This record gives sequence, C-alpha cells and structure tokens, in this order.
Amino acid sequence: MPPVPTNKAIKEFEAANPNIKVKPEYGDIGGYFDKLATQVAANDAPDVITMGGAYPAEYANRGALLDLAKVEGPLDLSKMDQGALENGQVQGKQYGVSTGANALAIVVNPAVFQAAGVAIPDDSKWSWDDFAKTAADITAKSPKGTYGTATVLTHDSLDAFARQRGESLYTQDGQLGLSKETVQDYFDFSVKLSESGAAPSASETVEKLNVSTEQTLMGMGQAGMMLTWTNSLTALSKASGAELKLLKLPGETPTPGIWLQSSQFYTISARSKHTDAAAKLVSFLVNNEAAAKIIQSDRGVPSNSGMRTAIQDLLTPQGKVEAAYIDQIGKMEFAPTFIGPTGSTAVSEITARINTEVLFKRLNPEKAAEQWLSESKAAIGK
Repeated sequence: MPPVPTNKAIKEFEAANPNIKVKPEYGDIGGYFDKLATQVAANDAPDVITMGGAYPAEYANRGALLDLAKVEGPLDLSKMDQGALENGQVQGKQYGVSTGANALAIVVNPAVFQAAGVAIPDDSKWSWDDFAKTAADITAKSPKGTYGTATVLTHDSLDAFARQRGESLYTQDGQLGLSKETVQDYFDFSVKLSESGAAPSASETVEKLNVSTEQTLMGMGQAGMMLTWTNSLTALSKASGAELKLLKLPGETPTPGIWLQSSQFYTISARSKHTDAAAKLVSFLVNNEAAAKIIQSDRGVPSNSGMRTAIQDLLTPQGKVEAAYIDQIGKMEFAPTFIGPTGSTAVSEITARINTEVLFKRLNPEKAAEQWLSESKAAIGK
C-alpha cells in the first residue's frame, strides 16, 4: 500500500467521487523503477505514476507519459506555483504535477556548534570558504568521530555550485551546461574539505554512501552541518534527537544557485484508459484542502499556496521550519532549472564514483573533471 497519508487522501477522493475506484500500488524505492520499467514495457503501467528526479523526462521522451494539456478540464493547475509547474515540464510540455516543493539547504545541529564553541554562520552572506573554515573549526574542537560537515558533494550540490557561476547542470535543450573549470573547482573543494578534516576521510565517506537517514553523521548527532534536501529535516531531527535548523547555501551572493525542486511528480500514463479519472485524482491531491491536511508535508511542502496556508497550523515544529525556508526561497529570484534529459539518472552515480576516486587520490581534480564530462556526455547521449 502507498504511504499512509497518501492512502488516506485516496480514500477521501473515493468518497468524493463514488464512481471512481482507485487501486493503489506501493513499491519500495529499491525496486520501484525496475518494476515500473517492466510495466511500461508491457503496456501495463498504472494510470497515475509517482516519480521524481530525471525520470519524468526519460519516460516523457519515450512517449510513456500523457501530455497534461489533454486533460486540462479535470486537471486544475491554476493555483500551482509557477516554478513548480516549470519543474514538471519537458521541452515546454507539462508532463508532471509537483507533489510538493523541496530545496537544498545546509542542515545545522546547534548542539554540535555549541559544544565546539563555534558560532553558527550568518547565511545571508557566507561563502564556501566560510563554510569550509567553520566545518574545520568544529572538527578540531569536537570529540573524535564528530565532523564539521558530512560529505557535501552530490550531483545536486554540483548543480547549485554551477548555478552560482551562471552555469547549470543541464540546459533547456538537454545538454550539459557546466564548464570543465567549474567541475574541477568542485572536486578541488571536495578534497579540501576532506584533507582539512572538515569532512570525513575518503574511507569514512565511502562507508556513509547510500546509508539510511539514521546512519548518516547528522542522524547520529556527529555532524555540525549537512547539505541535503529540506524534506529530510524531520527524519534527521527525529534520528538525532536534536532541534535542527536550516541555513541557505553558502555562496548565494551575488548569483543564487538555489532553486525550488519538486520532491516528486504525479504523472499520468500515456496508455491510460481512464485519463479523466486519473486527472481528477491528481487535481484532488494537489488542490483539495482535506487532502492537504492529510498529506501535509509528507511529499514536500505543497506547491499550492492555498494548501500551504491550510496546513500551517498542523505542521510539527520541524515542518514549520521547512515550510518557512521554502517560503523564503520562493521569494528569491533565481534562474530556471531543467529536468535532466534521458540518461541523466546515471550522472548521480558518475559523480559519486569519480568523487570517490578523487578522495582516494586515484584521480586528480583536473583529470576527474575531464572524465566526469566525458562520462556524463556519454550517459545523456550528447
């Protein structure tokens, strides 16, 4: 079955639409997309499909997703945030509807800062150098095993780093949009964090790849900072037992690298025989106040401002911190972001693998940047 809040919202939808019956399918994330690929290949995909990251573009480009302009009657998108709508577009066509907004942030554990005697930085003007210095100070003044920051480098934070330089991970026409110099500088920064002690060693970094929230350094209360998505705040707070805070990314002036990212998207199968009913379900999930009060921020902070208002008083303290941060980011002016093209789901793995090679000094940052560009271009076929 789907996550409990979504399942409850579906039951509300069925009560409001007695002629429509919904049969939910739930899949563990580990096998979710393998199962979906099999279903799509067999022309047996669900009518409504939840997906995130680059998957909407991959499936839209295969002709597997419905152009939502075809169901604009039963699907009301008029109250959705413009940035959220753009997140769900592929080559100008709307294929996905945001389940909720998410953004990159620096999660901070004030207790670790206090124990180390280090002040929490002013996020209105701090730089990446400030971040590195603060993290190194925390490590130096903390017990062994506690670090200033958990590992920073991912393909998402690489995108933010590039956007601060007026570049981007991907362009609107599906090409790589960042220079060799930017990629090299980012790998240089990764090495700097590790060698200074600001972040864990190479071997410790590898040990923490793909672990559960509870097993991350932040989740274990052993990191002062962690760059991650805002919708992980509640889980990290619960795991660490600490009242965590959110800071904006370093280096956001003069050019912001941040963007609002849809946590996931509701999409409709191009082969659905029930497109109007599917559209009504999606519309209900993103526009109905009863559904919003059930789901709250489980799938990200709602991308409909009316629904954000409706759930404000119901949110946990950490949920309110997340919602306030999303509102703050939503008021900023930043460049548009584009869904990765077909093949881009491999870029995340490429980034992690090459970063590991750099940390173990099997590649220097310059060669790593060349290899990253070569492999990433091959992955997206450009």
